[in-house]
Amino acid sequence: MPTGAECLELVRDEDVDIVVTDFQMPGLTGIQLCEQLRERHPHVLTIILTGMGTYDVAISAVRAGVYDYVTKPVTVDVLAMSLERARDYVAVRSEVHRLRAAVDSTIPIPTIVGTSPAMRAMTKMIRRMADVDASVLITGESGTGKELVARALHDLSSSRKDQPFIAVNCGAVPANLLESELFGHVRGAFTDARCARSGLICQAGKGTIFLDEIGEMPIEMQVKLLRVLQQRTVRPVGADHELPFHARVITATNRDLEADVATGCFREDLFYRINVVAIDVPPLRERAGDVLLLAEYMLEKVAARRGKGTPAPGLSDEARHKLADYDWPGNVRELENCIERAVALCNTEQIAVAHLPARIQQYQPAVRLDAPPAESPAEMVTLDEMERRYVRQVLASVNNNKSHAARVLGIDRRSLYRRIESRPTAATP
Repeated sequence: MPTGAECLELVRDEDVDIVVTDFQMPGLTGIQLCEQLRERHPHVLTIILTGMGTYDVAISAVRAGVYDYVTKPVTVDVLAMSLERARDYVAVRSEVHRLRAAVDSTIPIPTIVGTSPAMRAMTKMIRRMADVDASVLITGESGTGKELVARALHDLSSSRKDQPFIAVNCGAVPANLLESELFGHVRGAFTDARCARSGLICQAGKGTIFLDEIGEMPIEMQVKLLRVLQQRTVRPVGADHELPFHARVITATNRDLEADVATGCFREDLFYRINVVAIDVPPLRERAGDVLLLAEYMLEKVAARRGKGTPAPGLSDEARHKLADYDWPGNVRELENCIERAVALCNTEQIAVAHLPARIQQYQPAVRLDAPPAESPAEMVTLDEMERRYVRQVLASVNNNKSHAARVLGIDRRSLYRRIESRPTAATP
């Protein structure tokens, strides 16, 4: 092809491993093309052809990241040999990446605790998306640990892990301050703007900006955020210029954004912009086998805070059974609160049932709907508990899609949320 610019377009749109370029070309020179390829597509190997086999040319080629350079006049055999070496290098590099990915997939992420199938699938997705710049939307109920997932995506990224990770709770910042908080402002933009301030998106540098509770963002702010994500530039409040930003944007919500789009509470175009890849964090009730693992992990954290010589108490068998049987409507956050409370109350070597919150002490597991009917009134469950069990079964059958579940149950979404959030009660003896 005649120009370096056309080469860049082709590499952007196609899967290219090796580029052979001349040193002298119209527009971009061969060295300039190699420099831009190294910056935009570091996996592409470059071979440069030059009629000037001088020391200066060789140094320029090395600095531009050129894999090999061939002096003119070029023979077919010499060029074929250079291409064969480059091809072998690409093959070896691909095999190394494959083996490294296979090994990494078996190593747990330190901050993500759990061995259930749902957690293994989520961990695999986190590793797959860590080095991809696509926008990620993290979904899940309140208290499931969505920010931990966002931080894991950042920490596992080879290019961003050493850069800032900045988290913003969109529901906690007043609507009139959110724009200034994210985009920054210039001096005099509003009454208290005594000096210019860089926004959090720019402060993140080449790291990660995490927008938590994105569903709580006011609709007028959603329009501005959409433009920022499309243009990759921000305009500080009161400024007449735009600034480029390089941070990766990760968002999270505990709301059903598809339903919010349908009701006009969330912009459809913004939803598709942030939802390039979705990672769903499973609720704790769907990963029951992880409850005791998490409890032990939290006890270790308590012991670490206490320091040497003051180990945290263990869990008695009875307490373990209670923790494993409980439904955990508050998810991991509720479990952490429970463990901290139990440690504070415990003055022995083991946490007993009496140290657990009353709701967990009194909780009776719901029975299966298809189980044989209980013969004794003491074994029967309340109608409310039976309803909760059925709602959970419907949610599980539709992959936790609340809009679909509400249609199956013949109720509106608000009624469904009320049933999900209602506290389980113990069966009346």
